[in-house]
Amino acid sequence: METKILVTGGAGYIGSHVVKALGEAGHSVLTYDNLSTGNRWAVLHGELVEGDLADRDTLRRVMREFQPAAVMHFAASIVVPESVREPLKYYRNNTANALNLLDVMAEQGIGRFIFSSTAAVYGIPTSIPVDEQAPLSPINPYGSAKAMVEQILRDLAFARDDFRYVALRYFNVAGADGQSRIGQAYREATHLITRALKTAKGESDKLQVFGTDYPTADGTCIRDYIHVDDLASAHLLALDYLLRGGESDVFNCGYGHGYSVREVVDVARRVTGVDFAVEETERRAGDPPALVADSTKLKGALGWQPRHDDLEYIVRTAWEWERQRQ
Repeated sequence: METKILVTGGAGYIGSHVVKALGEAGHSVLTYDNLSTGNRWAVLHGELVEGDLADRDTLRRVMREFQPAAVMHFAASIVVPESVREPLKYYRNNTANALNLLDVMAEQGIGRFIFSSTAAVYGIPTSIPVDEQAPLSPINPYGSAKAMVEQILRDLAFARDDFRYVALRYFNVAGADGQSRIGQAYREATHLITRALKTAKGESDKLQVFGTDYPTADGTCIRDYIHVDDLASAHLLALDYLLRGGESDVFNCGYGHGYSVREVVDVARRVTGVDFAVEETERRAGDPPALVADSTKLKGALGWQPRHDDLEYIVRTAWEWERQRQ
């Protein structure tokens, strides 16, 4: 059944893959994006309105005219080290702008909301894998700004019977569309797999590895890498859950096992066939040693069944995307 969905940040990496999945599922999609980091060409389905979440008048007009059944919110700043250097940017863009969006939704009587959250809300977990009951203790402004939005959502759902939400806490999202139509296209890549592949392409002379003295088996950080298409499928399940009257809830999105930075480098070298240079350097601010998801709840409550739990496949789709980019 066709449903109208408004997607903020739908021209970005994750948002564009969700827009693709929504369109392929037959939904009517409107993307609202200021194109500061997103790309017009990445929106494969529906209409794109260029607008900022700080512009409440434009947001109000778009919401009133489109009247979506639900809103999916991806628009945010996402670079952890930058959040440490520029915290106000992150609280303004990630928290204050989310509040603007929720205000306008309330004005227009729109009460279903899917939020792009993050494993960064957990900070440094006391046990691995981490489940949704773990305390929220972010160690950087990026995680703190997202945790604040989650608190707003909890309070709003408690106060209003007509508002329900799902917050999806992403672990490390990677990979690209299997047909190489869209992928990670940030102007300044910060994600490990993308940086490794750009080094293999020759766009950088070496890959920096930030920290080799973490309390892990090989001294480098461990992350749970989830393919972006599997993450997109979780959003469609969350949408269906809310449309069927599901209660507000929070779900982790990951595969339940992690890879170290050195293991990712090895896979990237194998997939690309390039023995690119690596420079080991100091830790980055705001990086926890390990983040691995317990996604039992997502699988049980929403029936999520990941199809791409294979690091080599994840890297290969990202590499095919990188190779066809100029």
